[in-house]
Amino acid sequence: MATLRKQYVVARDVYSEDSFAEDHEKIYRAHKTILDHVREYLSCDSKRAKNAVLSLLPIIGWLRIYRVREWLPGDVVSGISTGLVAIMQGLAFSLLASLPPSYGLYTAFFPVLTYFFLGTSRHISVGSFPVLSLMVGAVVTRLVPEDGPPANITGFEGLTQDQQRVLVASSVTFLMGIFQLAMGVLQVGFIVVYLSDTLVSGFTTAAAVQILVSQLKFVLGLNVPGISGPLSIIYTLEKIFVQITSTNICDLVMSIVIMVVVFIAKELNDKYKAKLPVPIPIEVIMTIIACGVSYGFNFEKRYDVDVVGKMVSGYESPIAPNMEVFRESAVEAFPIAIVGFAVAFSVAKVYSIKHDYLIDGNQELIAFGVSNIFGASCRSFAASTALSRTAVQESSGGKTQIAGLISAMMAMIVTLVLGFLLEPLPRSVLGALVIVNLKGMLMQFREIPYLLRRDKLECVVWVGTCLGAILLGLDLGLAVGLGVELLTVVIRTQFPRCSVLVNIPGTDIYRDCKDYLHTFEPKGVKIFRIPSPLFFANIEFFREKLEEAVGFNPLRILRKRNKALRKIKKLLQEKDDHITERGLADLFFQTTDESYMNTKELDLPTDLKGLPFRMDWKAELPANISVPRVELHSLILDFSAVSFLDVSALKGLKMVFKEFIRIDVDVYIASCDAYILEKLHTCMFFDDEILTSMFFPTLHDTMLHVFEKHKGDKSKGWVVRKELYYIILSNYCHPLVPQQQSRNYEVVRKFRLLEQDFDFLCFTS
Repeated sequence: MATLRKQYVVARDVYSEDSFAEDHEKIYRAHKTILDHVREYLSCDSKRAKNAVLSLLPIIGWLRIYRVREWLPGDVVSGISTGLVAIMQGLAFSLLASLPPSYGLYTAFFPVLTYFFLGTSRHISVGSFPVLSLMVGAVVTRLVPEDGPPANITGFEGLTQDQQRVLVASSVTFLMGIFQLAMGVLQVGFIVVYLSDTLVSGFTTAAAVQILVSQLKFVLGLNVPGISGPLSIIYTLEKIFVQITSTNICDLVMSIVIMVVVFIAKELNDKYKAKLPVPIPIEVIMTIIACGVSYGFNFEKRYDVDVVGKMVSGYESPIAPNMEVFRESAVEAFPIAIVGFAVAFSVAKVYSIKHDYLIDGNQELIAFGVSNIFGASCRSFAASTALSRTAVQESSGGKTQIAGLISAMMAMIVTLVLGFLLEPLPRSVLGALVIVNLKGMLMQFREIPYLLRRDKLECVVWVGTCLGAILLGLDLGLAVGLGVELLTVVIRTQFPRCSVLVNIPGTDIYRDCKDYLHTFEPKGVKIFRIPSPLFFANIEFFREKLEEAVGFNPLRILRKRNKALRKIKKLLQEKDDHITERGLADLFFQTTDESYMNTKELDLPTDLKGLPFRMDWKAELPANISVPRVELHSLILDFSAVSFLDVSALKGLKMVFKEFIRIDVDVYIASCDAYILEKLHTCMFFDDEILTSMFFPTLHDTMLHVFEKHKGDKSKGWVVRKELYYIILSNYCHPLVPQQQSRNYEVVRKFRLLEQDFDFLCFTS
């Protein structure tokens, strides 16, 4: 089916940047200084104060438009459904943080209260997240190992192991909240853009593998101490396989049954989600059944099954963070803060786009920072969001964070009243629930073949991040992933895909010469495009690719021409052995000793001023003179994709331009950004050789200018046409003086002989 085509015709003058500026007056804007921005930022009026309050308390914005009759029933149903999931996940993810399960209920309650007032997302479910729980657990097991003495921290004195671990987890979470709050106040929410979707995918997949391995000891009923640091996953697997013969069969069978049933129920939820009013709370159902069976058959004593045990009844008093733990965990707390915010912001952005409202990255940082500081003071651990829990809250009818508040109330009820019912729950059931919820993250392995086909550098980022996080730990793995990602950016900008453009016949469109069959490339013209900023790291690459495109090194051509010119002068001196006094020899050269020739002199343009000839470098030269021919007369550089230039690139660019100009190749710049052109003026880029008239607004303007300039040249390669040597006659012939007649005839005869012998000389007037 042919696409619909429309035609347009535009008749206008051919513009250069100079002529365009003459015909169209430009508005010169006054750029604000840093002091102006600071003054504007610190200024205050009633409107700005109102906006600041609304920004700091987003609840005011959506609460004013809350539709009670329409939205409240959905929020209540969603809150109950999400609360059940949050309770189960809180209990399960507390095992990842190496904490007693009851503290997972704290995380499902306290951070939600502050996010309710400060958060800009109306749909995410705030609470525990398996990746953050595992990262906190790595710090906990490092400072308070299961086997061996804890770290030498003053605040540990007189505390049990569980209390020490709670202190470490809350202190790390408090520090994480400080980092998030500071970034929010400093308005650096943009930092999340450095965590690409590919990096986050590889990182969360690695975290899923780490979580899977960490839960095997619960599923198998083994006593394996927690290990942190590089290669911890290998050491953990080694200890598991050493004890594999001691597997608790009751734990294993119960875990397999739980995983199979929950997996099938989740698949049914996905398949029939359009028909189900709310998803089947299979985790809650299986947890209740497991608790009843374990209590009825006394699994703890009969089969030696490890159960949740004593649940903390009610809420303990607030706790102050430990400064020594701050010092020990600062390196880990920062990546935890970044990952927690990145995951939450990514999920929030998905649902904000779906439901058409705005979220503020900086306010989200403030909201999560305050939530984690408040939660850590009340003994909870790192909070973010979980995609599965958020999906339940949104799909079950949740419209605002009132659903989140109701889910927090559910966690509070369990903590205050129903906690004792969970005491006989086997830990292997919690481990099985954690593993079965990893399905979404583990399925991300399918992205590898997709990325390998579409973008190999992106695939390198995914694999590098995943392997780094699996082998080195999540904190170092994130650093490795960022390093690999930045390296790919450097590779893309330092080694861009440069191209030679050609005209599509009958249009003003120019495309890569390798991509189309029918193209038009004028003789002696080359159009070169670099789709990248020019800066210190890629200016040499630009030079190399440009020389590769034109087929020669202009500096070498210039040097060879200067050397050849000296040889030519020698030949002329040898031919002219009869004229004395003001003879031709004195006219054609100053010095011929090559010992005086240095590189700087050879790099300068050939000075032929005052000499009676100029060179036709495309003509036949003597056998002992070798100078490559240059068929190019115009070089056009497409700068449409060049977004900035640094000082190093300016210097390199100026040198490249002059090298081409000095070998009689006209250089033109097309589609240069106004900001870059302004910077060129500011940095004194232009001089006697590099002129503003080289710049044109479009490629087609440039090409038309080149055609107009060379339209009278019919010869191949635009060879300079010969002219007669009137200056020689005027300088050496004196027809009015009779005694000079014989000398005049001799001079003319000599020049004619020279021109016959050296047809590369063009005697000029």
